[in-house]
Amino acid sequence: MKLVSDHIVEGRPGPTNPLAYPVPAGIDLTDIHAFTRGQPWDDFARMRAEAPVMWHDGPRGGIGFWAVTGYDDVKRVNGDPETFSSETGGILMSLGPVETRHPILFSASTNSMINLDARPHRQLRKEHMPYFTATYMKGLRARVSGEVTRLLDTMAPLGTCDFVEKLAQRLPIFTLCEMLGVPESDRERFIGWIHFLEMAQQVALEQIDQLAGLSEPSPQIAAFIEMFNKNVAEMFDYGRAMLAKRRADPQSDLMSAIANAEVEGERLPGEYLDGAWLLIVFAGNDTTRNSLSGAMKLFTEFPDQKARLQADPALLTNAVHEITRMVSPVIYMRRTATKEVELNGQRIADGEKVIMYYGAANRDARVFPDPDRFDIGRANAEKNIAFGYGPHICIGRMTAQLQLEEAYRQIFARFPDIRWTGEIDIAPNNFVHAVRRLEVAFTPEKVAQAA
Repeated sequence: MKLVSDHIVEGRPGPTNPLAYPVPAGIDLTDIHAFTRGQPWDDFARMRAEAPVMWHDGPRGGIGFWAVTGYDDVKRVNGDPETFSSETGGILMSLGPVETRHPILFSASTNSMINLDARPHRQLRKEHMPYFTATYMKGLRARVSGEVTRLLDTMAPLGTCDFVEKLAQRLPIFTLCEMLGVPESDRERFIGWIHFLEMAQQVALEQIDQLAGLSEPSPQIAAFIEMFNKNVAEMFDYGRAMLAKRRADPQSDLMSAIANAEVEGERLPGEYLDGAWLLIVFAGNDTTRNSLSGAMKLFTEFPDQKARLQADPALLTNAVHEITRMVSPVIYMRRTATKEVELNGQRIADGEKVIMYYGAANRDARVFPDPDRFDIGRANAEKNIAFGYGPHICIGRMTAQLQLEEAYRQIFARFPDIRWTGEIDIAPNNFVHAVRRLEVAFTPEKVAQAA
């Protein structure tokens, strides 16, 4: 099985063709620190209105890209892998200079199912599917519900706490580890690994700036990079050991399905096993964690919708679709044009990069009227494309839906006055909306019962 990392196309500087739309001033989607304030909804609105297919210069003088923000355009790019390839150039905005690439992370982030097209992608996806069906989710729901109860028990007497630390980061890890077959004694380690994976962009940019002479090395940065490399190595060592065990002794779990998957009659080489491990650990946790936190923020900002759900719990499933639309935890995915193509009046050349902004598409007023309003009864909330569209639609979307439903079914029943205090910390990351801390306050359960 050929490695994506061996034939990845860096792209062409561009733009090759004349601009169909003028570039709005003051928009920089490559500044990761700007995303610590949340996604740039105002910029996305300007882009949809003035330049729905907008040329954007690359980060640090790198390869530029076409930024796509309209709902129909994002669906078209996502749904046509023959014209807009994942495999040709990878899904990430920038691969960075060769000398700053983390050898394991670069290989694992490119040699994985999410970066494959056509038959290899379909075959590998099929191997995972038994653990992402409605039947499997039905069996998983009771275990997830029990874990929600246990986590809320730890919150109950506190009154104030970090919602991420107490619940949002722990529930997805529990769920993923249950699916993978990870022993309970090892599960706490995932929390640290995910934290460092979310900081990978910042580490790479620190190294690029030092290489370019834009910043001076410091003991603090050096220590952080050393800790980052140590944790990443530990994460992959653990995954390799577990996958080797499952090849030797398969079990009824997702880890065994990954370890023994075959594409075109051959088992996956080590590079793809690393890629599968990285994808499942990061994607299996990050999106759900940030949707759980984002939901708490939304229900606080729109108290009428919280009251509406508490009055009518039957709205919960649709509320989760609306949460997903509003939060859009995966900010973008990148594709590479395989031929000259026109998208919404803009000619795009073969080899140029196209980036789809899911949150922007999910707030397209032509599809979702009054798009910035959180409406748990929205008739077409399920049409959101936060989990992608077409062949690459997220395989774990039902798992995320299940966890959000079970969490908020119990949260509002036990803590009816729970609210976000306004304290929040978002990681510097323009690929995922990564909430690291979100403080909540509520009447402690024992106090409420006594009253």
